[in-house]
Amino acid sequence: MKNLFLIVIFLFSLNITAQKPCEYSVNVKDSIGIYKETKSAIVHEFIFGNTSKYVFFALALTDEMPSLTVQILQKSKDFLKVNCFNKNSRIFLQLENNKVVTLIASDQENCGAPVNDDLGFNNRILSGTFLFLNGTIADLKTSPVSTMRIKFSTETQDYIFKKVLVSEMDQKTYFPGNYFIDYLPCIIN
Repeated sequence: MKNLFLIVIFLFSLNITAQKPCEYSVNVKDSIGIYKETKSAIVHEFIFGNTSKYVFFALALTDEMPSLTVQILQKSKDFLKVNCFNKNSRIFLQLENNKVVTLIASDQENCGAPVNDDLGFNNRILSGTFLFLNGTIADLKTSPVSTMRIKFSTETQDYIFKKVLVSEMDQKTYFPGNYFIDYLPCIIN
């Protein structure tokens, strides 16, 4: 009985520490170079009344240069406040080991695109690409994220990362805190 218990504990611990399977939206290697991008995952979800906000992450590798694509989807029956990414935008990730990792925005300015739907919602999709600073990826591979701060062109917003997020949008289970631990090995070794 004791051996059975030990085997169950061992298998459970393997399941917890095993890397997530890599799923790519793009995976190209040709004479020009290499480009791969993981499928998007929800890392934050806020729903209150007729207003909702979703934050998605996708990791990309372009010729040995890793980056993070951040997409923010807002939906509301009311007016949506516009936030923009510019060259001064930053993402600050507070890790559970108390280190702070900074990602810097690419030079593209983006204020999102408004999208109307048939249900009377105002929608806005904002996307930005952020680059990792040297030496920060090792920390992201080993410690979960607890909080994210995004510095937009005009304001700063904080997001608390849950350990487990069951999305109301697609009813899938996500592990936002472990996002980088799970998916960085998909683009870099």
